[in-house]
Amino acid sequence: MAELVVALDFKDGASALDMARSLRGAVPWVKVGLELFTAAGPTLIGELKGLGFKVFLDLKFFDIPNTVQGAVRSAARLGVDMVNIHALGGERMACAAMAGCAEGTEPGGVPPLVLAVTMLTSMAAGDLPVEGAPDPSEMALDLAVKAKQYGLNGVVCSGLEVAAVKSACGPEFIGLTPGIRPTSSGEDDQRRVVTPAAAVASGSDYLVVGRPITGAASPKAAVLAIIEEMQSPA
Repeated sequence: MAELVVALDFKDGASALDMARSLRGAVPWVKVGLELFTAAGPTLIGELKGLGFKVFLDLKFFDIPNTVQGAVRSAARLGVDMVNIHALGGERMACAAMAGCAEGTEPGGVPPLVLAVTMLTSMAAGDLPVEGAPDPSEMALDLAVKAKQYGLNGVVCSGLEVAAVKSACGPEFIGLTPGIRPTSSGEDDQRRVVTPAAAVASGSDYLVVGRPITGAASPKAAVLAIIEEMQSPA
């Protein structure tokens, strides 16, 4: 069964923790991204883990292999449950990330999942700053196949692409889908979006939702409504 991940896209740790406390028992996962991690730092990860959440550290590492290896090693030592890198970093960077993951995991511990970001769901055809660039969905599939070959656990991709990714890479290869918008919500700055039911029907393992939950009058009610949509036929 697909799992819901709530994106804690807040400007400070106190606001993020208030939201997390309000969602305890309703959702298993939260996501910490660039703005929040830069503002609140590594201690926030421990606080969220202390509240009982699994944590997806969404920093999209993309650098020379040695730097990415160290970054993933540090993330694993923080106790995060999932971390991501950019698929465009290539094989050496991906292998370094997996090495860092192993180095940062305590003996006998469960290593975090390492996913590769394919194409951002905010990007549509024509957004890539390269003349003659392929369609984002085509590029996402190619990058997913490469990520599988590199030994990563899965990819971050649009719900429009996850079925093709599963077909090419196998059902066990994880598909995490941002750009999820409930039927009652608008697209915001996302472009390649799908509904929760459509994402699940396509094979998504994790659905990331932020503003439709955190901006709702009752975030917990919004979570429950999205979970209901996830369990409905597309």
